[in-house]
Amino acid sequence: MKPAPFTRHVPRTLDEALKILSEVAPQDGRVLAGGQSLVPIMAFRLARPAHLVDINEIAGLDTIASDDKTLAIGARVRHAAFHKSVVENPLGRLLTHVARHIAHYPIRVRGTFCGSLAHADPASEWCLVAATLDATIVAKSMRGERLIAANDFFAGIMSTALAEDELLVEVRLPLLAPDARFGFNEFNRRAGDFAMSAALVTYGLHGGRIADARVGVGGAEPCPRRIAEAEAALNGKAPGDAVFRAAAEAAARAIDPLEDHQTNADYRRDLVRAVVRRALENSAA
Repeated sequence: MKPAPFTRHVPRTLDEALKILSEVAPQDGRVLAGGQSLVPIMAFRLARPAHLVDINEIAGLDTIASDDKTLAIGARVRHAAFHKSVVENPLGRLLTHVARHIAHYPIRVRGTFCGSLAHADPASEWCLVAATLDATIVAKSMRGERLIAANDFFAGIMSTALAEDELLVEVRLPLLAPDARFGFNEFNRRAGDFAMSAALVTYGLHGGRIADARVGVGGAEPCPRRIAEAEAALNGKAPGDAVFRAAAEAAARAIDPLEDHQTNADYRRDLVRAVVRRALENSAA
Protein backbone atom coordinates (compact mmCIF):
# COMPACT_ATOMS: atom_id res chain seq x y z
CA MET A 1 0.00 0.00 0.00
CA LYS A 2 0.98 3.63 -0.37
CA PRO A 3 0.68 6.46 2.16
CA ALA A 4 -2.11 9.00 1.86
CA PRO A 5 -0.97 12.30 0.28
CA PHE A 6 1.18 14.52 2.51
CA THR A 7 3.49 17.53 2.36
CA ARG A 8 7.13 17.07 3.40
CA HIS A 9 8.89 20.00 5.04
CA VAL A 10 12.71 20.02 5.32
CA PRO A 11 13.82 22.70 7.79
CA ARG A 12 17.53 23.53 8.05
CA THR A 13 17.49 24.82 11.63
CA LEU A 14 15.81 23.80 14.85
CA ASP A 15 14.01 27.13 15.12
CA GLU A 16 12.61 26.67 11.62
CA ALA A 17 11.47 23.14 12.48
CA LEU A 18 9.68 24.32 15.61
CA LYS A 19 7.94 27.10 13.69
CA ILE A 20 6.74 24.70 10.99
CA LEU A 21 5.64 22.16 13.59
CA SER A 22 3.62 24.80 15.43
CA GLU A 23 1.79 25.55 12.18
CA VAL A 24 1.13 22.00 10.96
CA ALA A 25 0.59 20.20 14.30
CA PRO A 26 -3.16 20.98 14.29
CA GLN A 27 -3.36 19.17 10.93
CA ASP A 28 -1.81 16.02 12.42
CA GLY A 29 1.68 17.11 11.42
CA ARG A 30 4.34 14.59 12.44
CA VAL A 31 8.11 14.67 12.90
CA LEU A 32 10.19 12.41 10.65
CA ALA A 33 13.63 11.30 11.86
CA GLY A 34 14.40 7.65 11.11
CA GLY A 35 10.89 6.78 9.95
CA GLN A 36 11.25 3.10 10.83
CA SER A 37 7.99 3.16 12.81
CA LEU A 38 6.12 6.05 11.20
CA VAL A 39 6.59 5.16 7.52
CA PRO A 40 5.21 1.58 7.79
CA ILE A 41 2.07 2.69 9.61
CA MET A 42 1.61 5.42 7.00
CA ALA A 43 1.97 2.82 4.25
CA PHE A 44 -0.84 0.81 5.83
CA ARG A 45 -2.78 4.08 6.26
CA LEU A 46 -3.06 3.53 9.98
CA ALA A 47 -1.66 7.08 10.20
CA ARG A 48 -2.50 9.81 7.69
CA PRO A 49 -0.51 12.90 8.62
CA ALA A 50 -1.05 15.78 6.23
CA HIS A 51 2.45 17.11 6.92
CA LEU A 52 5.83 15.61 7.79
CA VAL A 53 8.55 17.75 9.36
CA ASP A 54 11.78 16.04 8.30
CA ILE A 55 14.55 16.93 10.79
CA ASN A 56 17.36 15.07 9.02
CA GLU A 57 19.00 18.22 7.64
CA ILE A 58 19.24 20.00 11.00
CA ALA A 59 22.82 20.18 12.26
CA GLY A 60 23.59 19.39 15.88
CA LEU A 61 20.80 16.89 16.50
CA ASP A 62 23.02 13.86 15.79
CA THR A 63 25.40 14.29 18.72
CA ILE A 64 26.15 12.18 21.78
CA ALA A 65 27.76 14.05 24.67
CA SER A 66 28.62 13.20 28.25
CA ASP A 67 29.78 14.93 31.39
CA ASP A 68 30.54 13.42 34.79
CA LYS A 69 26.85 12.69 35.47
CA THR A 70 24.87 12.39 32.26
CA LEU A 71 24.88 11.02 28.72
CA ALA A 72 22.92 13.25 26.31
CA ILE A 73 21.54 11.68 23.12
CA GLY A 74 20.36 13.94 20.29
CA ALA A 75 17.19 13.52 18.26
CA ARG A 76 18.95 12.13 15.15
CA VAL A 77 21.26 9.63 16.84
CA ARG A 78 20.70 6.24 15.17
CA HIS A 79 20.42 2.91 16.98
CA ALA A 80 23.59 1.80 15.23
CA ALA A 81 25.60 4.49 17.03
CA PHE A 82 25.47 2.22 20.07
CA HIS A 83 27.00 -0.80 18.35
CA LYS A 84 30.16 0.37 20.10
CA SER A 85 30.39 1.92 23.54
CA VAL A 86 29.76 5.67 23.45
CA VAL A 87 30.96 6.45 26.99
CA GLU A 88 33.58 5.05 29.37
CA ASN A 89 31.03 3.91 31.92
CA PRO A 90 28.96 0.75 32.50
CA LEU A 91 26.14 2.66 30.78
CA GLY A 92 28.11 2.49 27.52
CA ARG A 93 28.32 -1.30 27.73
CA LEU A 94 24.64 -1.53 28.68
CA LEU A 95 23.55 0.48 25.64
CA THR A 96 25.74 -1.59 23.32
CA HIS A 97 24.28 -4.81 24.70
CA VAL A 98 20.69 -3.63 24.36
CA ALA A 99 21.16 -2.11 20.90
CA ARG A 100 21.96 -5.48 19.36
CA HIS A 101 18.50 -6.74 20.37
CA ILE A 102 16.70 -4.02 18.40
CA ALA A 103 15.01 -5.32 15.25
CA HIS A 104 17.52 -5.96 12.42
CA TYR A 105 20.67 -4.21 11.22
CA PRO A 106 19.09 -2.14 8.39
CA ILE A 107 16.53 -0.75 10.85
CA ARG A 108 19.23 0.07 13.40
CA VAL A 109 21.18 2.02 10.77
CA ARG A 110 18.22 4.34 10.16
CA GLY A 111 16.00 4.32 13.25
CA THR A 112 16.70 6.73 16.10
CA PHE A 113 16.91 6.47 19.88
CA CYS A 114 14.72 9.53 20.46
CA GLY A 115 12.26 8.51 17.77
CA SER A 116 11.77 5.22 19.56
CA LEU A 117 10.82 7.07 22.73
CA ALA A 118 8.49 9.45 20.86
CA HIS A 119 6.75 6.46 19.24
CA ALA A 120 6.39 4.81 22.68
CA ASP A 121 5.80 1.23 21.63
CA PRO A 122 5.47 -0.80 24.86
CA ALA A 123 7.95 -3.34 23.45
CA SER A 124 10.66 -0.77 22.67
CA GLU A 125 14.02 -1.60 24.20
CA TRP A 126 15.02 2.07 24.40
CA CYS A 127 11.78 2.98 26.16
CA LEU A 128 12.60 0.30 28.73
CA VAL A 129 16.10 1.74 29.17
CA ALA A 130 14.70 5.24 29.66
CA ALA A 131 12.12 4.10 32.20
CA THR A 132 14.54 1.91 34.17
CA LEU A 133 17.30 4.51 34.37
CA ASP A 134 14.97 7.46 35.07
CA ALA A 135 15.90 9.36 31.93
CA THR A 136 15.05 13.00 31.35
CA ILE A 137 13.36 13.87 28.06
CA VAL A 138 14.01 17.34 26.61
CA ALA A 139 11.12 18.72 24.54
CA LYS A 140 11.11 22.03 22.68
CA SER A 141 8.44 24.10 21.00
CA MET A 142 7.90 27.73 20.08
CA ARG A 143 6.74 28.15 23.68
CA GLY A 144 10.12 27.09 25.11
CA GLU A 145 11.87 24.06 26.55
CA ARG A 146 10.38 21.45 28.85
CA LEU A 147 12.13 18.70 30.84
CA ILE A 148 10.02 15.58 31.36
CA ALA A 149 10.92 12.70 33.68
CA ALA A 150 10.62 9.30 32.02
CA ASN A 151 8.13 8.26 34.68
CA ASP A 152 5.84 11.08 33.49
CA PHE A 153 6.61 10.78 29.79
CA PHE A 154 5.01 7.44 28.85
CA ALA A 155 1.23 7.80 28.93
CA GLY A 156 0.07 4.52 27.37
CA ILE A 157 0.43 2.40 24.26
CA MET A 158 2.13 4.67 21.70
CA SER A 159 1.13 7.68 23.76
CA THR A 160 3.38 10.22 25.50
CA ALA A 161 3.28 13.50 27.38
CA LEU A 162 4.58 15.40 24.33
CA ALA A 163 2.29 18.18 23.17
CA GLU A 164 1.43 18.09 19.47
CA ASP A 165 3.74 21.04 18.73
CA GLU A 166 6.70 19.74 20.76
CA LEU A 167 9.81 18.14 19.32
CA LEU A 168 11.78 15.63 21.38
CA VAL A 169 15.27 17.05 20.89
CA GLU A 170 17.33 15.11 23.45
CA VAL A 171 17.28 12.30 25.98
CA ARG A 172 19.53 12.46 29.04
CA LEU A 173 20.53 9.23 30.78
CA PRO A 174 22.27 9.27 34.16
CA LEU A 175 25.62 7.51 34.17
CA LEU A 176 25.87 4.35 36.26
CA ALA A 177 28.22 3.91 39.19
CA PRO A 178 31.65 2.70 37.99
CA ASP A 179 31.11 -0.72 39.61
CA ALA A 180 27.45 -1.09 38.59
CA ARG A 181 26.22 -4.41 37.27
CA PHE A 182 23.48 -4.79 34.69
CA GLY A 183 21.51 -7.52 32.97
CA PHE A 184 19.03 -7.55 30.11
CA ASN A 185 16.75 -10.21 28.68
CA GLU A 186 13.80 -10.23 26.32
CA PHE A 187 11.49 -12.83 24.83
CA ASN A 188 10.26 -12.68 21.25
CA ARG A 189 8.97 -15.37 18.93
CA ARG A 190 11.74 -14.75 16.38
CA ALA A 191 14.96 -12.78 16.55
CA GLY A 192 14.21 -9.19 15.63
CA ASP A 193 10.49 -9.39 16.42
CA PHE A 194 8.89 -7.09 18.96
CA ALA A 195 9.53 -8.29 22.48
CA MET A 196 6.56 -9.87 24.22
CA SER A 197 8.31 -9.10 27.48
CA ALA A 198 11.70 -7.64 28.41
CA ALA A 199 13.58 -6.82 31.59
CA LEU A 200 16.51 -4.58 32.43
CA VAL A 201 18.19 -4.61 35.84
CA THR A 202 21.03 -2.61 37.36
CA TYR A 203 22.47 -2.59 40.87
CA GLY A 204 25.61 -2.17 42.92
CA LEU A 205 27.20 -4.45 45.49
CA HIS A 206 28.02 -3.02 48.90
CA GLY A 207 29.67 -5.49 51.23
CA GLY A 208 28.50 -8.34 49.04
CA ARG A 209 24.86 -7.21 49.18
CA ILE A 210 22.69 -5.65 46.49
CA ALA A 211 22.13 -1.91 46.72
CA ASP A 212 20.34 0.66 44.55
CA ALA A 213 18.54 -2.05 42.58
CA ARG A 214 16.56 -1.02 39.52
CA VAL A 215 14.26 -3.52 37.85
CA GLY A 216 12.44 -2.38 34.71
CA VAL A 217 9.91 -4.37 32.70
CA GLY A 218 8.69 -3.57 29.18
CA GLY A 219 6.36 -5.20 26.67
CA ALA A 220 4.10 -6.60 29.37
CA GLU A 221 2.03 -3.49 30.18
CA PRO A 222 0.98 -0.38 28.21
CA CYS A 223 4.10 1.45 29.45
CA PRO A 224 7.56 0.28 30.54
CA ARG A 225 8.24 0.98 34.21
CA ARG A 226 10.32 0.16 37.23
CA ILE A 227 8.91 -2.56 39.48
CA ALA A 228 9.34 -1.40 43.08
CA GLU A 229 8.30 -4.75 44.52
CA ALA A 230 11.09 -6.55 42.69
CA GLU A 231 13.63 -3.93 43.72
CA ALA A 232 12.61 -4.33 47.37
CA ALA A 233 13.13 -8.10 47.06
CA LEU A 234 16.72 -7.46 45.95
CA ASN A 235 18.01 -4.59 48.06
CA GLY A 236 20.07 -5.67 51.05
CA LYS A 237 20.28 -9.29 49.87
CA ALA A 238 23.29 -11.24 48.65
CA PRO A 239 22.87 -12.07 44.96
CA GLY A 240 21.93 -15.67 44.30
CA ASP A 241 19.37 -17.95 42.73
CA ALA A 242 16.81 -17.81 45.55
CA VAL A 243 16.93 -13.99 45.72
CA PHE A 244 16.68 -13.64 41.95
CA ARG A 245 13.70 -15.98 41.81
CA ALA A 246 11.97 -14.06 44.60
CA ALA A 247 12.47 -10.78 42.73
CA ALA A 248 11.18 -12.32 39.50
CA GLU A 249 8.11 -13.64 41.31
CA ALA A 250 7.50 -10.20 42.82
CA ALA A 251 7.67 -8.63 39.36
CA ALA A 252 5.25 -11.16 37.90
CA ARG A 253 2.74 -10.46 40.67
CA ALA A 254 3.10 -6.68 40.36
CA ILE A 255 2.27 -6.20 36.69
CA ASP A 256 -1.14 -5.62 35.13
CA PRO A 257 -0.48 -7.66 31.99
CA LEU A 258 -1.54 -6.89 28.45
CA GLU A 259 -3.67 -9.57 26.82
CA ASP A 260 -4.42 -10.40 23.20
CA HIS A 261 -5.71 -13.31 21.15
CA GLN A 262 -2.36 -15.11 21.49
CA THR A 263 -1.29 -14.14 24.99
CA ASN A 264 -3.41 -14.25 28.12
CA ALA A 265 -2.54 -12.67 31.47
CA ASP A 266 -1.08 -15.83 33.01
CA TYR A 267 1.26 -16.37 30.06
CA ARG A 268 2.43 -12.75 30.17
CA ARG A 269 3.16 -13.09 33.89
CA ASP A 270 5.18 -16.22 33.17
CA LEU A 271 7.19 -14.30 30.58
CA VAL A 272 7.89 -11.49 33.04
CA ARG A 273 8.94 -14.00 35.66
CA ALA A 274 11.35 -15.58 33.18
CA VAL A 275 12.91 -12.42 31.70
CA VAL A 276 13.47 -10.78 35.09
CA ARG A 277 15.15 -13.91 36.46
CA ARG A 278 17.32 -14.26 33.35
CA ALA A 279 18.29 -10.59 33.38
CA LEU A 280 19.40 -10.97 37.00
CA GLU A 281 21.33 -14.12 36.18
CA ASN A 282 23.02 -12.26 33.32
CA SER A 283 23.98 -9.46 35.71
CA ALA A 284 25.80 -11.91 37.97
CA ALA A 285 27.58 -13.80 35.19
